[in-house]
Amino acid sequence: MKSFALVRADDPVKVRIALHDLETYGNIQFSTNPRCIENDYADALLVSVMGVSLRSKCNSAALVELKTNAGAAISRLKKIHPPAHVVIISPKHQIFEKITGEFQKYPEFDRLFSREDLNKAQGKLETGKNEG
Repeated sequence: MKSFALVRADDPVKVRIALHDLETYGNIQFSTNPRCIENDYADALLVSVMGVSLRSKCNSAALVELKTNAGAAISRLKKIHPPAHVVIISPKHQIFEKITGEFQKYPEFDRLFSREDLNKAQGKLETGKNEG
């Protein structure tokens, strides 16, 4: 059964890394390329799905349709730690039908890493190693 992953983060690099982690480490298969959605819409989706008030707004967001069913995706997501907030949206959520109808209208999310992005990520990794 079709489901979606909503990925929210502080910046596009974290969203790119999280999408990569979902596929690579979570073995979650995407049906389509991820779509770039408005930050306010991503925040509204989170509130709708989670049923709690928003703690902080995102600065970058993507939505991707999954081949992996919602239950398996949630189980696999619990085993990895992507650098973004990831929420699985299934048909049991009220917002699901609206997302399904609007998904194709959004532009594709740019998943390519620039040299600057890679250097920034490498710097964060090295800083983390020095702190540990």
